[in-house]
Amino acid sequence: MTRPRFRAHPGAHLGARRTTLACAATSTLLFGALPAAWAQTPAATPEAPVTQVLITGNADRQTATGPVKGYNARRSATATKTDTPLSETAQSVTVITRDQLVDQAATNLQDALNYAAGVRSDAYGLDSRSDGFRIRGGNADEYLDGLRKNFDYYTSNTRTDPYTLERIDVLRGPAAMLFGQGSTGGVVNMVSKRPQDVAQGEVGLQIGSFNRRQVQADLTGPLTADGQWLYRLVAVARDADTQVDHVRDDRGLLAPTLTWRPSNVTSLTLQGLVQNDKSGSTSQFFPWSGVVTANPNGKLPTSRFIGNPDWDRYDSQRRTLGWLFEHRFDNGWQLNQGLRYSRNTVDYRTTYGDSFSVPGDWAADPTGKRLLGRYASASYTQTRLLTLDQNLQGRVNTGAVQHDLLVGLDYARYRKTGTSGFAGSDPDQVPLIDAYNPVYTPFTPPESFAIDPSTQRQLGVYLQDQIRFGEHWLITAGLRHDQARNHTDGQDDQDSSATTKRLGAMYNIAGGWSPYLSYSESFTPVANIGNQRFKPLRGKQWEAGVKHESADGRLIVNAAVYDLREKNQLVSDPSTNLSRQVGETKATGVELEVKAALRKDFDLVASYTYTNVDEPLEEVPHDQAAVWGKWRFMVAGQPGFSAGAGVRYKSSFHDGAAPTVPSVTLLDAMLAWENTHWRAALNISNLTDKTYVATCLGRGDCWFGARRNAVASLTYRW
Repeated sequence: MTRPRFRAHPGAHLGARRTTLACAATSTLLFGALPAAWAQTPAATPEAPVTQVLITGNADRQTATGPVKGYNARRSATATKTDTPLSETAQSVTVITRDQLVDQAATNLQDALNYAAGVRSDAYGLDSRSDGFRIRGGNADEYLDGLRKNFDYYTSNTRTDPYTLERIDVLRGPAAMLFGQGSTGGVVNMVSKRPQDVAQGEVGLQIGSFNRRQVQADLTGPLTADGQWLYRLVAVARDADTQVDHVRDDRGLLAPTLTWRPSNVTSLTLQGLVQNDKSGSTSQFFPWSGVVTANPNGKLPTSRFIGNPDWDRYDSQRRTLGWLFEHRFDNGWQLNQGLRYSRNTVDYRTTYGDSFSVPGDWAADPTGKRLLGRYASASYTQTRLLTLDQNLQGRVNTGAVQHDLLVGLDYARYRKTGTSGFAGSDPDQVPLIDAYNPVYTPFTPPESFAIDPSTQRQLGVYLQDQIRFGEHWLITAGLRHDQARNHTDGQDDQDSSATTKRLGAMYNIAGGWSPYLSYSESFTPVANIGNQRFKPLRGKQWEAGVKHESADGRLIVNAAVYDLREKNQLVSDPSTNLSRQVGETKATGVELEVKAALRKDFDLVASYTYTNVDEPLEEVPHDQAAVWGKWRFMVAGQPGFSAGAGVRYKSSFHDGAAPTVPSVTLLDAMLAWENTHWRAALNISNLTDKTYVATCLGRGDCWFGARRNAVASLTYRW
């Protein structure tokens, strides 16, 4: 789905074929019966290794979802839906571990992705409404614990707090075979903190730039002496401003989790979340002139707010409830099921600059370039999303060939209702404002009207085979079929379907080197606009690369080149004032990434990314590079001290007719001390407080990047 830019698009939703939840529930019974039918398969022996389903407090025993000591994760389930070593995964994956999130003091998802290869973490600069990142030049979908988080963007979204996460997996490139409809860019799968079988906890305090004050707590351990019941409780309370005047960043959340393990082959984890955010829009949509090109009044300050302080807001509430279930049968097969129901409410009101009537200029004041025309947009959106993913996995041997099979079904139902209103740039509707000396005068907000309720459904079935033969060859093959329907009240239903494929081959060489070649596809339905109907977007990617992992896991190297193509992109046609679909677009690139634990006192993360995209895709920097290092040392014979430093570079670029956005180099730093119970740290991002522009778009607007942000934290652990 094309990301909305200026205002809510009530009917802009993807679709899914009508089905009932009863069908999905029936499939659970089906999957439960299948292992019995295969019980006599000679290859399905109890000794065959399966995915570890028990949660453990031992951080050194890595699983695809559990804690990792340091920065070097060796396993992931995001690229295969099975607990698979990254060194045996024929596609690019980056894992940001909990330790890396803590050391870099990531306050949002964009911060967390700053050092990941192939990712542009600040595609829309400092945006308080959503995490605007791009992968391989395209938009990426957000998942949480393997289930889609949302189908929409800032009109109905609540941002995930990194403090609730154990790790973040970044899968680059199309992944429709596993996840169904979505962009060609990739998937960011966030993995929640889960209950541990060892009692532990922490409470922490943060103070920082822009009046940041935050308290947080994370408690976990067994509830019963036999360890059958485990719990975890994560809480955050924050009161803060942002670098933009009159825009705050307040949050309160509570995330309880309960695990029941009646035996060593069965686990049920119940997950909940209550989150309330109060914020606004840091995005002012300033023209090129005054940001990157000349303006007689000079440059606009990064703190400038041109909205209405008493009216503008971005307040959201999120409630979720779900479970993760795993059961291993006697014959070695395993049933996995994840389900989540979420309800999101967003009250979004914004007054923003008219940079579009004359792209990049001041249409209301072309000579003085002080008085800026504005739009006013309001929406009150309520969404409900039910997602279900269940699969059966097991091992079958055919002669000398070993098959790790995965057969699954997933279902999603998304419902959106609400009201919306919009006022154009006519000064009689929205008064002009002096952007260089703003006076916030009252105005009449746009009249709200009910948007047409819309529902989208998707049902997908998939089959994957991870094949191992000989001592060196690994093949991953997958096939999926999706049925999707989008229903908007008062309009005809929009149906679409697709069959997507995936194939990867890897050859393991002595010394830990594994070259690979892979092919994957994507499928994204495009919503109707008025009487216009569109074909689904279809993407495909070829990727070649090599991975290296040392025997002890202390050195991990990934290198990849790719050719990614997509057809049926939706663009505006100025001659008809309608939308049209274009032919094939193309993105190519190179990605290099290194994670190393050197000796016992130095950790390193380094990446380089080259990206080249064709129009009409939004342009991104061709070159990006990032290096982060953490050094542990003693002071006067006392251990526990550490220092971290990072450098991030983005080359210059320009999007369409937009002026060139200058290159930028940013510095980050960390200083910390910790012992068994205490940790004190100071983190500073953009250490030199560099004022920079994250992007200027061909349509006429520019977005500022984040200024210097210092966060001091004190944590007590037990």
